[in-house]
Amino acid sequence: MSAVLSPAAAPAPAGVPALKVTQGRVLLSEFTKFRSLRSTMWTLLAAVVLMIGIGALFSAVTASQYHTFSVADRATFDPISTSLAGISFAVVAFGVLGVLFMSGEYSTGMIRSSLTAVPRRLPVLWGKLAIFAGTIFSVSLVASFVSFFLGQALLSSHHLGVAITAPDALRSVIGAALYVTVAGMIGVALGALLRNTAAGISTFTAAFFVIPPLTGLLPASVSDHLAQYLPSNAGEVLWGGTHGVANPLSPWTGFAVLCGYAVILIAAAAWRLRRADA
Repeated sequence: MSAVLSPAAAPAPAGVPALKVTQGRVLLSEFTKFRSLRSTMWTLLAAVVLMIGIGALFSAVTASQYHTFSVADRATFDPISTSLAGISFAVVAFGVLGVLFMSGEYSTGMIRSSLTAVPRRLPVLWGKLAIFAGTIFSVSLVASFVSFFLGQALLSSHHLGVAITAPDALRSVIGAALYVTVAGMIGVALGALLRNTAAGISTFTAAFFVIPPLTGLLPASVSDHLAQYLPSNAGEVLWGGTHGVANPLSPWTGFAVLCGYAVILIAAAAWRLRRADA
């Protein structure tokens, strides 16, 4: 009895070239998944609202209350970081989106189909990271510029604003977008490494929001040399958002430390993706 070929096993018709799995096709597939997720649009919208809205709120309140500031507060006042204050809140939305982008496929079981279509596995991870980074950087860069100009307009009503050509202004605006992009990529890596949405979001939240304040409970001799290397404190230096850190790193050194965390976690996620079954 002759075997009956299933549609998946049937050879391609004569003259029709067989489709190969390429990184370009994987990228297109991951982009389709990313934009088709309802959570993507809502989370991006929430992040943009947080970046622009909170930055504007901080700027407006600061401008109206500046006359009550002490001499020390006025000396440390930074109009650039004030207008970008929403970054500290928006990063959680980008991190959650990164976790969901990867862990969501494990919770639904779609990851099995993805890895069946791409047996080498790692192109799936590279595709997700590339699509995520490109999208987040583009969106956050626009939101960062809007936050800056809106915040400076509000501050300028009390003669406190600065121009984009001011020292460190352009670096801070672009740096804010770089910070949330790499932080979001850490979320993607956590989603791939832990394969559980709750665990990934909890770990991301702990690393960026819970652990940094707790270092203040440690002896100064320890916290002064530890806090600056935490992911959030290291990355926020790039846009001037770190306050209360005794010995902050220089902007690009801090960003390099944040990227180091991302590289380590992505490498661990890639190792597990290759070694462990979905």
